[in-house]
Amino acid sequence: MITPAAIQKKDFTRGVRGYKEEEVDQFLDMIAADLATLLRENASLREDAKALIQEASKYKDSEKTILGTLEAAKALMTDISSSAEKRAEIVLKNAELDAERIRREARESVEQMKEEALALSRRWELFSARFRNLIETELDRFDSFSAGMLLDETAPVKSSSPPVNPLGSMSPDKTFKTPKNT
Repeated sequence: MITPAAIQKKDFTRGVRGYKEEEVDQFLDMIAADLATLLRENASLREDAKALIQEASKYKDSEKTILGTLEAAKALMTDISSSAEKRAEIVLKNAELDAERIRREARESVEQMKEEALALSRRWELFSARFRNLIETELDRFDSFSAGMLLDETAPVKSSSPPVNPLGSMSPDKTFKTPKNT
């Protein structure tokens, strides 16, 4: 490559009808100055290019890092979404199981209440029948006692036993005991 110094030092041979030496020297000086400027600019541009290449390399590394981060974020979002869907399925399944358990317990409770109601109904019927029987028995006794009193009105009653309550008395097992006819 030709340098500005080589241009300035260049000597041309002289010929018979040659160029004017001053014009050639001025022209060579201008070319040398322009070439020096171009070489400085070229060197400056090469340094700028090296700096830009290094910066671009940094950006490429950053870009790779960013792309890796984006991929990781995308994978994380997929995992989170998948996890959220699984959790939603679990929550839904648990809710369904709870609802089924509550329905089963409610059915069992209803069945138990029906059984208790049936038992209470039977107990009421038994109580009612016993009470009706007791009342009928006592009415029969009352009727027979009343009839006996009417027949015995003419005869005086002498007895050494204590007086008897015509209505009877209640025993500890809550049944009425009628007096014995003497």
